[in-house]
Amino acid sequence: MIKNTEPINLVEIQDILDKTKENEGELLGFVKKFTKLKQTQSKDLRNKIEALDLIKIDEKHINKLIELLPKNKEDINQIFSDVSLNEDEIQKLLDTIKEFN
Repeated sequence: MIKNTEPINLVEIQDILDKTKENEGELLGFVKKFTKLKQTQSKDLRNKIEALDLIKIDEKHINKLIELLPKNKEDINQIFSDVSLNEDEIQKLLDTIKEFN
């Protein structure tokens, strides 16, 4: 039964799997292969992105930014294919993410 639906990123999934007994399979190994940040870093990055107070960014965008850690404008534009960000917003995101690369 589904109790709650909210977007989460791979780092948060890894944390959930680490806390459960069901992490014995291939799933945890798969998730670890693609996560680049630790749980504390992920939370710090989320807080910094939210602190930018960019109206066009929602939870799913934040999660993708945390998972992919884009390095340039083109990467950002692929994540925000449904939203048009201006140059200033893109640069703020890149500057914030750069601290975690």
